[in-house]
Amino acid sequence: MEGIIIAINPGSTSTRMALFRGSEEIAEETVGHSRDELAPFDNVADQFELRMTQIDRWLEEVEIDKQNVIAIAGRGAPLCPLEEGVYSINDKLIDDLRTAHYSNHASNLGGLIADHLGKRYNVPAFIVEPVTIDNFTDFARVSGLPEIKRRSRAHALNIKEVCRREAEKMGKNSDQINFVAAHMGGGISVAAVEKGLIIDVNDGLLGMGPFSPERAGALPIGALIDLCYSGKYTEAELVRRLSVESGLKGYLGVADLREVEKMIDNGDEKAELYYGAMIYQIAKEIGMCAAVLKGDFESIIFTGGMANSKRLVRMLTDYVSYLGNVTVVAGEFEMEALNAGVLRVMDGKAVPKDY
Repeated sequence: MEGIIIAINPGSTSTRMALFRGSEEIAEETVGHSRDELAPFDNVADQFELRMTQIDRWLEEVEIDKQNVIAIAGRGAPLCPLEEGVYSINDKLIDDLRTAHYSNHASNLGGLIADHLGKRYNVPAFIVEPVTIDNFTDFARVSGLPEIKRRSRAHALNIKEVCRREAEKMGKNSDQINFVAAHMGGGISVAAVEKGLIIDVNDGLLGMGPFSPERAGALPIGALIDLCYSGKYTEAELVRRLSVESGLKGYLGVADLREVEKMIDNGDEKAELYYGAMIYQIAKEIGMCAAVLKGDFESIIFTGGMANSKRLVRMLTDYVSYLGNVTVVAGEFEMEALNAGVLRVMDGKAVPKDY
């Protein structure tokens, strides 16, 4: 399919933008946003004008010909539980994003910005593989408390893309093969991927799985209850504490893995302890997903930004290599995945779903 697809991926402190012609990326840019710059906005949707100013400046710089734009791809946010795939943007979706009905997450801006650009260029706009795509088994939904169901919230966009790529390397489609995939970044999602579907995963946003550079992960219930009623935090303050001020940042004051590794190299025993404990917890989560798949998987995939660390890969492999083959797909491929999803729709290989 000729023509240009614009891909937009808002993150907590950055906005990534790219132009694609077919599967070829022809331009890209990442604009950073300081936490002080974003702090005044209680609802991330209110960052729209700030983010759009940067996007418009970039679109002017690349001198895009509006006649060549055929579609817009936006990052999918935490929404209601959804089937996998590509979704057309409609009024209900926009309302849920603007009101932060399901989560006040930076990716809410993906659909809002895509919708705006779609109307500007008079082309279709989509979100791809939202955070809350849900193919859980019935067993996976059970929490242990009747009032609470386990939810599927994960780095689905990158996980599904790397599994698709690894399957293609083996000469297979992703729906023919199983993987355990660990996306490791500011948040961590460890998924059991059965024939292309995420059938179980920890809640990578808040409340499950290993702690990460910024997030608390699963916590001892009794101590968490005590903290909730301690009077030290409002609900909003505690949510922020657990989601962006915990993990390595909470223990060490630093969330950048490279900085933590420098601390270890300089003999910081605390940094070595908490770094090792994070890897220990990731390994335990991988073991649980291997059990979910009953050992029937092709490989364990390490992906996300932390997979660039040779030290982390070596230590984590030492824990889990007995389970099976380990494959490292360092970095993330969200922009390519956004484009690929919309390209499948534009080429008639997939049908967009309604929200």
